[in-house]
Amino acid sequence: MKQKRVHIVTMGCQMNVYDSEQMLRLLAPLNYRPTSQQDKADLILLNTCSIREKAEHKVYSFLGRLVRMKRLRPDLILGVGGCVAQQEGYRLVKRAPHIDIVFGTFALGRLPSLVRQVEDQKKQIVDVDPRGASEPLCVKGPVFAAGRATAFVTIMQGCDHFCTYCVVPYVRGREVSRRPEEILEEIRLLVENGIREVTLIGQNVNAYGQKNGHGCDFPALLERVNDIEGLRRIRFTTSHPKDLSDRLIEAFRRLDKLAPHIHLPVQSGSDRVLRLMNRGYSRDYYLKKVAKLRNVRPDIAITSDIIVGFSGEEKVDFEATVDLVRQVGFDSLFLFKYSDRPNVPAAKFSNKVPEALKGERFSTLLEVQGGVTLKKNKALVGTTQEVLVEGLSKKSPNQLTGRTPCNKIANFTDGALGMARVGRILPVRIVEAFSHSLLGHPVGKGHGEYPGKNGGMSHAA
Repeated sequence: MKQKRVHIVTMGCQMNVYDSEQMLRLLAPLNYRPTSQQDKADLILLNTCSIREKAEHKVYSFLGRLVRMKRLRPDLILGVGGCVAQQEGYRLVKRAPHIDIVFGTFALGRLPSLVRQVEDQKKQIVDVDPRGASEPLCVKGPVFAAGRATAFVTIMQGCDHFCTYCVVPYVRGREVSRRPEEILEEIRLLVENGIREVTLIGQNVNAYGQKNGHGCDFPALLERVNDIEGLRRIRFTTSHPKDLSDRLIEAFRRLDKLAPHIHLPVQSGSDRVLRLMNRGYSRDYYLKKVAKLRNVRPDIAITSDIIVGFSGEEKVDFEATVDLVRQVGFDSLFLFKYSDRPNVPAAKFSNKVPEALKGERFSTLLEVQGGVTLKKNKALVGTTQEVLVEGLSKKSPNQLTGRTPCNKIANFTDGALGMARVGRILPVRIVEAFSHSLLGHPVGKGHGEYPGKNGGMSHAA
């Protein structure tokens, strides 16, 4: 059988990164192997995100650039998957008729069959049928982990909260959890292939196991993952504040491999806006959760998401958000200007905030958070951090890069072993701090792997 090449472009969240790896496993029996060269591919797949309007625009921009390639190479197969595919369906092929396959989030497991049909029958296919996907897909096959130290592992998908601005329940469905045995088996296989850190992912990982009756909730799953030999660090994302239990908070104290970092989206600091968003908690509730986390793990890094310019957001609401950002002291923020999404209740809300005002509020909050982040990073200068080496730095070919336990990017120079150090945890002395990264030098005899705890605390100089 002729070996064929597939090029996958992934847009959006960690869930899409994981799904793209699932696609590679699914296509391996059809003799497709990954290629980074788009012009050499026999099959190009675009894995899409629809959480923001801007992300959707990127999809059509990318597809427009493929028109000429498809015209010159008619046998090239073009496929669009992910959330935009699930949301748009047949509208996608009407707008971009050069697409061969549209497969939604529920059709991922049917991808090999869809590709075969296009290969054999030269037909255009749209599959956004939500049936037949009762649990998140678990594909057994080759692990494409060469040269990597970290990996995402989906443990559940979907969401039951129905925030008024969010499209996830409509394109990913309701909350469904994978069986714990499947998750543990997958992580062990990844560790055997060199992975040293896993990030457990889902739209709401805190809700893992609450509905499926697998006899294992999220804190219990973390305990079992923590026992896997050879694994060095565990992370997870994304968490909903409503489902952040005291048992889960306590896990940051008990589990030595659980990294001291949590991404806990707050979205707004105004109780009125939180009610409009249907978030299900108050500002005070959120602040109490933050206090509990810091009581259990004083060095924990807390990051968050905030939407500015939500429909009906007044000046006083925005000021409450700025005040919360200063009060919490987030390590970093992902900021978004609100945009209406199809089918969600907030799309019908009145009192839309003008785009210019959204931009002003976005810039104000970005400046406030930038100052907080830089101050926190500068406080690390002079400390020694345990850095899990991930590869070559994007900043300089003469530097390696990795992340501290608190998920901060650290770049450092070490030409002795180079890429052979990928996957090792090295003690790195921080000498300079920037807004988005740290700079340091390895320390210790022979720059060997640091023998401290797997999760790792920073050490003062």
